[in-house]
Amino acid sequence: MKLIYLSRRDSRLRQIDFQQRGTLLVAATALCGVVAAVFFAGIQAGQHLRGTAADTHLAHLQAELAEQSSALDTLRAHTSDTMDALAMRIGQMNARVIRLDALGHRLTRMADLEDGEFDFSSVPGIGGPAEFVGDANRIDDVLHAIDELSAQLSDRETQLSILEHLMLDRNLYDRMQPKGRPVGSGWISSRFGRRTDPFTGKPAFHRGVDFAGREGSPVLAVADGVIGFAGSRRGYGRIVEINHGNGYVTRYAHNKKNLVEVGDTVAKGRKIALVGASGRATAPHVHFEVLRDGRPVDPLSYIRDNR
Repeated sequence: MKLIYLSRRDSRLRQIDFQQRGTLLVAATALCGVVAAVFFAGIQAGQHLRGTAADTHLAHLQAELAEQSSALDTLRAHTSDTMDALAMRIGQMNARVIRLDALGHRLTRMADLEDGEFDFSSVPGIGGPAEFVGDANRIDDVLHAIDELSAQLSDRETQLSILEHLMLDRNLYDRMQPKGRPVGSGWISSRFGRRTDPFTGKPAFHRGVDFAGREGSPVLAVADGVIGFAGSRRGYGRIVEINHGNGYVTRYAHNKKNLVEVGDTVAKGRKIALVGASGRATAPHVHFEVLRDGRPVDPLSYIRDNR
């Protein structure tokens, strides 16, 4: 067997006779070398490819770990913000509870309620069997419970405010209701109703109650109101009229001097005039009248109802 090849060194055709044993051995050795080189080259290439895949997989794992770490940091920040919000909500509700307690104490005093009937300083008694619904540790459940508590507090605060306004209206009505004496000191010298006229000696109807007093002593308003008249009127002398609303008017007559003017607002107990004997009077005194819807009524019922 012969192998013909082209020599690169001198560009001449040459031949190898494989029948010669030596030549055949050399060719076999060369062939084995080529095969071994190709085999090792494949191994190196496989190892390189496996190393590259491992590096890529590791890079993916590192990126996923970094993403999860970032998500965990975000969750921690969100949880911290949520807890801060919860603390703020609880603080706001505590402040509202304090305001409600103060309002409750004030209403208790205003209404003159018995001690113990409304005690806003102690914890109210509550109880019942334990029934758990859901996970109490869940933030959503806590937020829901806080929202319900806030709604209940708002409802009770509204009811207490309405009650306070009603009681203030009642207190205002009480202050505008004629009660008490128009003088600080003095005695009743003539009552309401039929009597003998001191000037004519004939029977006459007395429309008010007379309080004898020292000249120049103060005449006092018996309720809050607005001055409807302040001046002189026949028979009454110097007179002051106070409109108290709800159909009530009071009159203070025979004054030495009036101390108020029409349109002035006065409070109960304010000095509105000085005791005198102006008009149709025998001596210094206050002629006190109470009118209800324009009709005179006995002032004694209002004088005695001085609570």
